[in-house]
Amino acid sequence: MIWESFGAAVLGLALSWAALRSLADRLPSGRAVYATGALGALFGAYLTHAALGTGHVLATLIGAVSVGAVTLSLLIRPRGRRLTRSAAAAR
Repeated sequence: MIWESFGAAVLGLALSWAALRSLADRLPSGRAVYATGALGALFGAYLTHAALGTGHVLATLIGAVSVGAVTLSLLIRPRGRRLTRSAAAAR
């Protein structure tokens, strides 16, 4: 389980690095992205390991990458368009 956790954290950091490299203008600070990717991958590894049990290292790491990618996708901001208030909200 220790090596699965270490591998999941490394995969989460690698996923965060790739996201920052390709979507830097649409993500918050690098510190938040790296923390979210690593913690999301660790949670995904824990969740997958709890569901499948021991002996499924590859499936656990796939689950870690999947949950890490989903949590990183929640950080992406819309492209270019500014959010404006509606006329009803301004009153």
